[in-house]
Amino acid sequence: MATKESVEKTIAALRLNGIEAVFVKDREEAKKKVLSIIPKGAEVMNMTSVTLDTIGLPDELNNSGKFNAVRGKLMDEKVSPREKKRLGAAPEWTVGSVHAVTENGEVMIASNTGSQLPAYAYGADHVVWVVGTQKIVKNLDDGRKRIYEYVLPLESERAKKAYGVAGSAVNKLLTISHENTLGRITMVLVGEVLGF
Repeated sequence: MATKESVEKTIAALRLNGIEAVFVKDREEAKKKVLSIIPKGAEVMNMTSVTLDTIGLPDELNNSGKFNAVRGKLMDEKVSPREKKRLGAAPEWTVGSVHAVTENGEVMIASNTGSQLPAYAYGADHVVWVVGTQKIVKNLDDGRKRIYEYVLPLESERAKKAYGVAGSAVNKLLTISHENTLGRITMVLVGEVLGF
C-alpha cells in the first residue's frame, strides 16, 4: 500500500492534471462514493474490472434499475456490432479502474483489445475510476514495470479461467497525463488492495 504522503502527493498531482481525486478508506466507502457521483437515470457503462467486481459495483449499476445500463445492450443480439462499439466507446458515464497511477498524476491503462480506452481517453462525458492505492508508483517507468511484471501475469491467469484463452497481452497502453475538461474524470483512491 502507498504511504499517506505518497497518496497525498498523488492526489495533488492528479488535481493539477485536471483529474478530480478523492481518498476513501475502504471498498464500502468507495462503492457509496461512486454511486453518489452518478446521477440516477444516467447512461452508464461499467468496464470489465476485478476492482469493480470486488466492491460489487457492476450488479448495482446494471441490475438496480437506477441507471440506463449500457452493458446489457452489448449482450443483446438485436443490437448491431457497430452500434455496440459506439455504445461502449461513448457512453454518458463510464466506470472502471486503471493499472498504475504515478505520483506525478499520470494514469496508465493497459488493454488486450482496447475496448475501454476510447471512453476513457475521450468518448465518455464522465469517467470514474476506482483504484486501490497499491497501484500508486513513482513514475511512468515504474508504471510500465508494474503492468508487465505484476498485472499482466495475473490478468493472463484470470483470462484463462474466464474465457478459456491462452492468456492476455498488453496490446494497447493508454497514458493520460492531463485532462482538459475539468470535472470529466474522477479517481476514487481506496486505502485497501483492490484489483491487480
